Amino acid sequence: MNFIKSVLSSLLAIWITIVVFVVVAVGVVVSLSNDMVKEVKSNSVLEIDLHGEINDYSPFGIDPVTEMLGITEQTIGFNNLCKAIEKATYDDDIKGISLKNIPENMGLAQLTALRKMLQTFKGQDKFIYAYNDTYSQKQYYLSSVADMVAISPLGYVELKGLHSEVMFYKDFQEKYGVKMEVIRHGKYKSAVEPFIANEMSDANREQISELIKSVWSEVSKEIAVSRNINVDEAVNKMYGQSSQMSLEHGLVDNYMYVDEYDNYIKGRLHTEELEKVSILDYMSNLSLLNLVEEKNKIAVIYAQGEIQYGQGDINIIGQKKMIEALEDAAKDKEIKAIVFRVNSPGGSAMASDLIWNAVEKAKTEKPVIVSMGNYAASGGYYIACGADRIFAEPTTITGSIGVFGMLPNAAELAKEIGVNSEVVSTHNNGAYYSVVMPVDDRYKKVVENGIENIYEEFLQRVSQGRNMKVEEVDAIAQGRVWTGVKALEIGLVDEIGGLDAAISYAANLVDAKDYSLKEMPTYDMDFKEMFNLNPFAKSNIDGLLSQYNLEWLANTKELMDSKGIQARIPFKMNIE
Repeated sequence: MNFIKSVLSSLLAIWITIVVFVVVAVGVVVSLSNDMVKEVKSNSVLEIDLHGEINDYSPFGIDPVTEMLGITEQTIGFNNLCKAIEKATYDDDIKGISLKNIPENMGLAQLTALRKMLQTFKGQDKFIYAYNDTYSQKQYYLSSVADMVAISPLGYVELKGLHSEVMFYKDFQEKYGVKMEVIRHGKYKSAVEPFIANEMSDANREQISELIKSVWSEVSKEIAVSRNINVDEAVNKMYGQSSQMSLEHGLVDNYMYVDEYDNYIKGRLHTEELEKVSILDYMSNLSLLNLVEEKNKIAVIYAQGEIQYGQGDINIIGQKKMIEALEDAAKDKEIKAIVFRVNSPGGSAMASDLIWNAVEKAKTEKPVIVSMGNYAASGGYYIACGADRIFAEPTTITGSIGVFGMLPNAAELAKEIGVNSEVVSTHNNGAYYSVVMPVDDRYKKVVENGIENIYEEFLQRVSQGRNMKVEEVDAIAQGRVWTGVKALEIGLVDEIGGLDAAISYAANLVDAKDYSLKEMPTYDMDFKEMFNLNPFAKSNIDGLLSQYNLEWLANTKELMDSKGIQARIPFKMNIE
């Protein structure tokens, strides 16, 4: 009896301790949160000066513990950036924006969306000034929306048009005895072309040429309207090569040093002291103070990165995390509609199909609206095509309805260095693959049949989702990529617009006048990730490859590491 009393007393003590700890912890968090809110004074300027990388979605909010320890996010969430600018648009204390640096990995669709938000900001009788020592083409595309564009006296504007570079490895493979056995379906499915040819095919050259011309048409049109200049003439005659020429031909409004730029803003505000608020501090304030939730919710489910079979994480789309998010949103009675934000070049065909099926099931419970980001191509389009409505930016890269498979083979290298492999099997059916043995034609046929089956299934999915005949889909498929504008013309998307347009459409569809957003999926961050203790993390390696202009090596490795039949975009376009 005494033993039971002792156990119960211990359990009660433990329970009371936990309750006290939680209450104290909450109090500390609230206290720290209040202390960390940055004051926004009247007559302030919001300064956008961002470095590092940006993702479509960053679910990790700024919390007091990480802030107190000086731990900051290495990756900025585009979702959080947009919320901050939308808030600033109607913040009476914010009079203008000082636009400086943006992350270099920001995609054109994100830039297009951000540009629209800045135009809305200006529409509230507020100003935008831009300053940089030099402008990359991406930076200039965004900055051209400003009322005044300034540059350092020795600066330049990199306005050079768009290009796409493709490297070919056929001779390299033959020289060293390591090659990729390629099986594909799609006249334009050229992701594997570098491994089977020494030069670009006519079909691939045609699609890349038309694609970058379509993207450039949108970019140059926006710059021309904002700056009232002939953009193609500025590119051909290289008007941006110096600050003087940039000023003379209307690319910029002033060349000055940064202290003179600050004085210029002071003059606009009629103040002696310039009150600046960094965009990161402003985002922190939103994270700490924006705690009000409406009863009605719109779920925004983010699918960003390459599609791989498995769990998935913040940078990789795995079917397990996506299915879980879609099922949770479909079951949640407070969620009235789902906006599925897709920003992906594609990947695993199997994972894509499983996610497609989860979208179909979610649609039976509530509307599913797709918003396309920089890419929603191949597998990215596969998971999007069944939605009730699809929104894309004019510069979104989409389509690429096609599949392929690659089998690494080093049989020639093995022979050259004296390696021999023998296999003993129970059945002689050719269904065995070894990287150091020639690929059996019977095995290759099995893979080929699998690719044909998946391609036919892909066509059926698009046909069903877009209400088109299979033959009509096949005519615009074959692995070909399209911009958002072209995709609208051929019926692959329904409307040109960003994430905000998709959310607004979803809310109107379910008659939700007052609603809040629920962003999904959620991800657990452990201490190892928080403190970035792994010096050999993939992001660090990718950063090094980018630093030394070796993205091609990372892209090649990515293709060679792909497992199973792939539905992914055929190439990567450099826009610099």
